[in-house]
Amino acid sequence: MIVLGIILALIGFFTSIKILTTIGIILIVVGAVLTILGATGRAIGGRKTWY
Repeated sequence: MIVLGIILALIGFFTSIKILTTIGIILIVVGAVLTILGATGRAIGGRKTWY
């Protein structure tokens, strides 16, 4: 999720498409939160790791 978010944010930034930048930033934040929760041992949706 984090990698996809970075790619979308960069594409949106360089092409001046605001919605891609916004979606990219949201995916980065959600991916970071899921990674942190998974690292602490807390399973989200039955999984500790989200790819």
